[in-house]
Amino acid sequence: MTNQAIIVKNLNKKFGDQTAVNQLSFTVKRGSIFGLLGHNGAGKSTTIDCILGTKSCQAEEILLLGKDPRKQRKALFQRVGVQFQESAFQGQLKVKEICEITHSLYQQPINWEKGLLEFGLETKKNAFIQTLSGGEKQKLCILLAAMGNPEIIFLDELTTGLDPMARREVWRYLKLLQERGVTIFLTSHYMDEVEILCDEILIIKAGQEIERGTVAEVVARSGQKSMDEAFIKLIGEER
Repeated sequence: MTNQAIIVKNLNKKFGDQTAVNQLSFTVKRGSIFGLLGHNGAGKSTTIDCILGTKSCQAEEILLLGKDPRKQRKALFQRVGVQFQESAFQGQLKVKEICEITHSLYQQPINWEKGLLEFGLETKKNAFIQTLSGGEKQKLCILLAAMGNPEIIFLDELTTGLDPMARREVWRYLKLLQERGVTIFLTSHYMDEVEILCDEILIIKAGQEIERGTVAEVVARSGQKSMDEAFIKLIGEER
């Protein structure tokens, strides 16, 4: 069994004449937390869609857990978790109902009631989703992504709009998942989050790689004092 949970070689994606992802290649180690960074429109979400096989693309190779997601999506469904977008929820559903529905999709799901407890959502079990706060909805999104007991989880802008305490609760849960051997692939605009969570990062601009490595390596090569300063320097502008 390879030590690489994700392998991407020469990924390209165009929308008409516009190149969204350009010759992107990287690997993600099993059990690590990997951050894909870039400004809005840099190609992060498109890259995730291509890796998951939900968008067509050109690539020399894309492998998730040794399988091609473009050809073996059904086989990967039980092993890969993807963060639901809040807008995908029906507000008239209760928390326990969305948990029960999602739980039923998987062969070896986690105990969702224990998950609610770990996230501090146990008192919201009978609440309608539309009554949850932003932080509560985001934590529910991550719990649902983890419902199938996956080996890899993809999280896109997982803590955008959360207050500091809610963000730290999310970080704690992600570290708990990592301790259980889960590989986490995330995007984020918060560099403090990146510094705390990520084992390795890849920064892209206009769909192309501009830097990669550990946070310490990227900061050192940038000549800056923090990841926040390094990121701004590397992408060339605030956007």
